[in-house]
Amino acid sequence: MTHLDEIQQAILNDRLDAIAELPVPESYRGVTVHADEVDMFEGLESRDKDPRRSLHVDDVPTPELGPGEALVAVMASAINYNTVWTSIFEPIPTFKFLRKYGKLSPLAKRHDLPYHVVGSDLSGVVLRTGAGVHNWKPGDEVVAHCLNVELEGPDGHNDTMLDTEQRIWGFETNFGGLAEIALVKANQLMPKPGHLTWEEAASPGLVNSTAYRQLVSRNGADMKQGDVVLIWGASGGLGSYATQYALNGGAIPVCVVSSPEKAKICQKLGAELIIDRTAEGYQFWKNENEQDPKEWQRFGAKIRELTGGEDPDIVFEHPGRETFGASVYAARKGGTIVTCASTSGYMHQYDNRYLWMNLKRIIGSHFANYRESWEANRLIAKGLIHPTLSKTYSLEETGQAALDVHRNAHQGKVGVLALAPEEGLGVRDEELRAKHLDGINAFRGA
Repeated sequence: MTHLDEIQQAILNDRLDAIAELPVPESYRGVTVHADEVDMFEGLESRDKDPRRSLHVDDVPTPELGPGEALVAVMASAINYNTVWTSIFEPIPTFKFLRKYGKLSPLAKRHDLPYHVVGSDLSGVVLRTGAGVHNWKPGDEVVAHCLNVELEGPDGHNDTMLDTEQRIWGFETNFGGLAEIALVKANQLMPKPGHLTWEEAASPGLVNSTAYRQLVSRNGADMKQGDVVLIWGASGGLGSYATQYALNGGAIPVCVVSSPEKAKICQKLGAELIIDRTAEGYQFWKNENEQDPKEWQRFGAKIRELTGGEDPDIVFEHPGRETFGASVYAARKGGTIVTCASTSGYMHQYDNRYLWMNLKRIIGSHFANYRESWEANRLIAKGLIHPTLSKTYSLEETGQAALDVHRNAHQGKVGVLALAPEEGLGVRDEELRAKHLDGINAFRGA
């Protein structure tokens, strides 16, 4: 039995107090991309790039543990769109991030390697903590948010997302969560919600925190009761949390989806106002270079039909290029378009007359700070917001899981098992789970 097997058995047998006595493995399996393959998709359109070709499961050396850091035995992880970007080497290969980070300090140099262990979510058990870590110890069951900050300058001390050395763990750093062991800063750790399985607990991290900041936080749209909130991709990994936050916070979500199946998921969450954009046949672009304002108008009319004549106070934007012109048009006078990501393209175009003459605001939002992530995780732990896990793969199947997300063939979040040998393990609070089982299972089999 290897050291990693011993750790796995200790966790599965609830002998968490023994974790500190077990040796740290010298190596582990991680999902990687390789620096010598960054040109493998040259000449292909983004949609034709296949993560199954670029994502590998390799044995990699366990990194040195530094001050303020923790090694975590990963029970489960999840796929985010940043893993898709990494796997297709867009918009740039992530090795550029690792090289830049490696120049920061001798400790950061560890991250600059010819392979990149990816993944920005995890649930698992703390193996070891570095010098200066006081709030966490070996054996603690945890999840991790993906904000990696240095906080050596002044800029990040009001909002850590503004730190000059802010990075997304597992995307702009190495040793991410799609692996059997991960390296994180201790201030990324949060308690694992006790009523969730390992794979359920791993799935909210990035998207839940992102949706919280983007929609609820004062750093984002600062949503209030009664706000009409237009949510693009409302059944997806990010939008499904936005839909829950709108409903939970007394707002009125208008959920935009692309199929009847996705509409049913929003209905399961409690949403009533739903637009199937495929059924309605919206074509916001006439061609590659010209948008169609008449389609914006038709879309706005549909929203008002559903809301009784009201335009959205907030537009929850993340598709980007394909929808941004319609989003700016649709927001009410004085309304807010809050945007993160750009899964359909980064170069946004919109008619500025609808922005400036109607006093609308565009707010950029990127992930979340520790406080926002902690609050978002707290709501999960209390059963007020539910994970949106629809399917779980093995570590060896990560390429297929990423392809599902790349081609939008998924609902909610897609999970990946690491050290957890099967689904359904890790539940500590059966009573709370039973109370919220319908919400937890809303995306199962979707």
